[in-house]
Amino acid sequence: MEAYTGFAAVYEKFMSNIPYGEWCEYLAGLLREHGVQDGIVLDLGCGTGTVTRLLAQRGYDMIGVDLSGEMLEVAMEHQLEKPDGILYLQQDMRDFELYGTVRAIVSVCDSMNYLMEYEDLVRVMRLANNYLDPGGVFLFDLNTIYKYREELGECTIAENQKECSFIWDNYFDEEEQINQYELTLFIREKDGRYRKYQETHFQRAYDPDTVRRAIEEAGMEFLAVYDAFGHGSPRPDSGRLYFIARERGKAAQTG
Repeated sequence: MEAYTGFAAVYEKFMSNIPYGEWCEYLAGLLREHGVQDGIVLDLGCGTGTVTRLLAQRGYDMIGVDLSGEMLEVAMEHQLEKPDGILYLQQDMRDFELYGTVRAIVSVCDSMNYLMEYEDLVRVMRLANNYLDPGGVFLFDLNTIYKYREELGECTIAENQKECSFIWDNYFDEEEQINQYELTLFIREKDGRYRKYQETHFQRAYDPDTVRRAIEEAGMEFLAVYDAFGHGSPRPDSGRLYFIARERGKAAQTG
């Protein structure tokens, strides 16, 4: 089943516990450390645009790309309420196209984990390298094998709210390093009745060495990998990692 269809309508309600402000401050700090103080930034896998809007508030000219039309509809509703100049594009990150280059690309909230094949990882890196300004940076996070195996594993998560409820059945295939979760949603309609939605999501875990290999195979320069929200090296129990890669090649071509 296609992901983020019914879930899009209530995504922000169930993600209200995520400290997006703190996450964005960390992300903006990494951008500043690598010389990106302003300019155009692409949010790849932007979803409903929460991080996109927060970065726009910090002075960046934002573009948001996401595959889900339903998630982008929610993002556009926010824009109608409070115009922010963000350009949203419905595209697959494996084939995204821009009108020109950007100073940086970010992809957070495990969007890159939805790339199911190593070749897709390389493909996105190549596109990032193509659409970045000379020396531009690509910052992205990934959930780790540890998180899928130890924190999610074979578990069921349920939450009940006034307007919606969900049941999340999680399964992790360690041999294939694929995490699958079956999401059942009950969303309250205007007439008071609840409509049932079902979605299946798949995410893949990649170890840091594999990600570094993909970055370099795509022609980019690997800069760093951090345990999330700090500058420390990955730990055996890290649940989320941040990777930083730099565009390479354009200066040589134009010099």
